[in-house]
Amino acid sequence: MEFFRIKKDIPFMRHALVFNIISVVTFVLAVFFLVTRGLHLSVEFTGGTVMEVAYSQPAQIEKVRASVSKLGYQDVLVQNFGSSRDVMIRLPLKQGVTSAEQSDKVMAELKAASPDVTLRRVEFVGPQVGQELVTNGLKALAFVIGGIILYLAIRFEWKYAVSAIIANLHDVIIILGFFAFFQWEFSLAVLAAVLAVLGYSVNESVVIFDRIRETFRRYRKLTTTQVIDHAITSTISRTIITHGSTQLMVLSMLVFGGETLHYFAVALTIGILFGIYSSVFVAAAIAMWLGIKREDLIKNPVRKDNDPTDENAGAVV
Repeated sequence: MEFFRIKKDIPFMRHALVFNIISVVTFVLAVFFLVTRGLHLSVEFTGGTVMEVAYSQPAQIEKVRASVSKLGYQDVLVQNFGSSRDVMIRLPLKQGVTSAEQSDKVMAELKAASPDVTLRRVEFVGPQVGQELVTNGLKALAFVIGGIILYLAIRFEWKYAVSAIIANLHDVIIILGFFAFFQWEFSLAVLAAVLAVLGYSVNESVVIFDRIRETFRRYRKLTTTQVIDHAITSTISRTIITHGSTQLMVLSMLVFGGETLHYFAVALTIGILFGIYSSVFVAAAIAMWLGIKREDLIKNPVRKDNDPTDENAGAVV
């Protein structure tokens, strides 16, 4: 399905060098902020107190969050748990304050606002558990990257695998750079969004690479640059439909999802926007710099002696 078709190819690769320089600068800045500021990790990674409370009526999440914020907690995750009457509260660690003291103070503040609230469970999440989550999250990221490299190397060619993985890492580092610069909370939901962006971004690269292979087969006289420009131009309508519909869903989570889904949706929004950019001006451009050519994707069959399909077979010289 296409909304429109562009008859004349857009010369994307003519400006590839300029956009690659912009990408390098953006990437370096993201790494700089990651090193100097670091990520603002959530309770899941750093440890803290997890409380489950119940109300006799559906809980007002914003009211609960406001009550907890009065105690000086700025980075608190408040969300429904199981039903609209059950609420989970995650409190960060505080120096010199035990988990029991934290829960007592929070319950006193909640009861002052709503006397019907009851405490269901209090649990302390230690830093060791958080360290395990960090380790497992990095392992998951490594496995995803390794799988993408293997898949692209088998389906296409090593130059395409290198190009796509650099573009994917570009997207991931940019997302992390945003979270480091603005000191947004990095939670398990955000990590899930980063992993989703990896798969989402590589999908766009694969579509473009597939069209490049198809164009190499159909148009033998086009140069590599012309082939890439044609491949990108011919997939623009598909890109607008796919990314536009996906972004509408993400925006609905961003606007209506509340505090719980806010940073998850933010990470996905950044990933979608940079995923489109990187597939065109990073993955395709790097593939061009690496010197992709028709022979990388289309191997000429080796003819055997006396092959009946060979017009010169059996000819006497």
